[in-house]
Amino acid sequence: MLLFFDIDGTLWNYKNEISEKTRLAIRKARANGHKCFINTGRARAFVTNADLLGIGFDGIVSACGTMIEYGGSVVFNRLVSGDDAIRTVETVRKYGFKPILEGPEHLYLELRDFQDDMYGKKVIAEMGDRLRSIDACWGKWEFEKLSCATEVPVRQRDECFALLADLYDYMVHSDQVVEMVPKGFDKGAGIRKVCELLGEDIANTFAFGDSINDKEMLLAAGVGVAMGETYHDLSEYADYTTTSLENEGVYNAMKHFELI
Repeated sequence: MLLFFDIDGTLWNYKNEISEKTRLAIRKARANGHKCFINTGRARAFVTNADLLGIGFDGIVSACGTMIEYGGSVVFNRLVSGDDAIRTVETVRKYGFKPILEGPEHLYLELRDFQDDMYGKKVIAEMGDRLRSIDACWGKWEFEKLSCATEVPVRQRDECFALLADLYDYMVHSDQVVEMVPKGFDKGAGIRKVCELLGEDIANTFAFGDSINDKEMLLAAGVGVAMGETYHDLSEYADYTTTSLENEGVYNAMKHFELI
């Protein structure tokens, strides 16, 4: 089996704490011959936590399926092209958005845009020297997707979306935050691509997630497992709802399905 795990709210809590039973479950699954993948909306540059990676994974699907690593090597990467990248940055800025360009090695943003923003502070603190300035690196960025602070009127926001609708699908997380992902890509597409690359039947996959941005991977996988007691009710999209993260949801689901 191929097992795919979201990070935030599934593998760890908001403090980036991972339970010992979650670690044990993943290690036992691998010992039993299953391949375990992170499957995250985070770009690879934002997946560097040594405690997380130290659990041991066979691969990482990052940036909503636009980049895939297996066995320590990059086997697929879809970057936004140079012309599309410049068009994107110029357009979102014209409409008052504050962008974060998310790539395999770096995240690009302007510190002045996020000094008073909670999410921006978290990104800045975690990224350290992997942060780059959009303006200082103009046109030389490498990124697969972007997020934007969108503290603008809804009509203005939607006009911007319309101008870039040929390039991106949108996940509106709140009135202040939008995620812009190249069309045709999501966490479910990442699972399908891994199966294609490894010659695996997608029926032999499990996906574990807690949020609405995990919907596509829960639907794509042979078995979609939703974490219990979360902000989003995913029962419509999942085949099984496990206990909460705090109550060892990953471990209990893997025991239920005899993966460990």
